[in-house]
Amino acid sequence: MDRRNFTKFALSGFALTFLPDTMGKAALPTAPQPVPVPAMQRAAPLPPYAGLLARAKAALDRHAGAVLLRDRVAIADFDAPSKDLRFHVVDLMNGQSSSYLVAHGRGSDPAHSGWLQSFSNEPNSLASSSGAFRTGEMYIGQHGQAMRLAGLDPQNNNAEPRAIVLHGADYVGEDHIAAWGKCGRSEGCFAVAPHMLPHLLGLLGTGRLLYADKIGAG
Repeated sequence: MDRRNFTKFALSGFALTFLPDTMGKAALPTAPQPVPVPAMQRAAPLPPYAGLLARAKAALDRHAGAVLLRDRVAIADFDAPSKDLRFHVVDLMNGQSSSYLVAHGRGSDPAHSGWLQSFSNEPNSLASSSGAFRTGEMYIGQHGQAMRLAGLDPQNNNAEPRAIVLHGADYVGEDHIAAWGKCGRSEGCFAVAPHMLPHLLGLLGTGRLLYADKIGAG
C-alpha cells in the first residue's frame, strides 16, 4: 500500500471512532426483556352454605308456581352448631348475603348438644323439619311478632298444622351463647334473636323461599 492510500485509510478509520453506534458501529445484540407475567386471579372462596344454596335454587325452580319472589332466599344451614351464624339471607341478584343466629328444635337435639341431630315432620315431635318453605303472612302470637311458613316438600308439609314459624326468642343471642356456649332450643320453629327479627321480616316478606337442610344428613 502506498503512502497516500495508507494515510486516507487511517484518517477514515480515525473518523469512524467519533460516529455514534447507530452509524459507525454495529449495535451489540441486547438480551431479550422478560415479559411481565400478570398476577394470578384467585377465585373467591365458596361460602360454607354453597351446597345448600344450590339446593335452594333447585327448589326455587321446583316450586316456581308457589314461590313468586325469586330475588332473595333464606338458608338455614343445620350442618353448623347453634352458636354459629347459620341463617343466611342471600341476594340472588348480586350474591351478597347477611348471616344470623337461629335455633333448632329440641326434638332434633334431645341432649342439647348445640348440634341438630335429626329432622322430623311429625306432630308433637318438637323437631325441626328440612326442605323448602314459603314465607307467609306476619302476625302477632304467643311469641310476639312472627311470620307463618308453609312447607312445600313431603318432609315438611306439616309445617302449618305444627305451627312452625319464624319468631324471636330470648334464648337466641350473643349473651346466651356467652353464658351457655350455644343457643337454646325451639319447639321446631326458626327462632332468631329478638332484636334481629324486624330486620329479617323486612328482608324476607311474604312469598319468598326459606330452605333448611343438613348436607351431612344421610
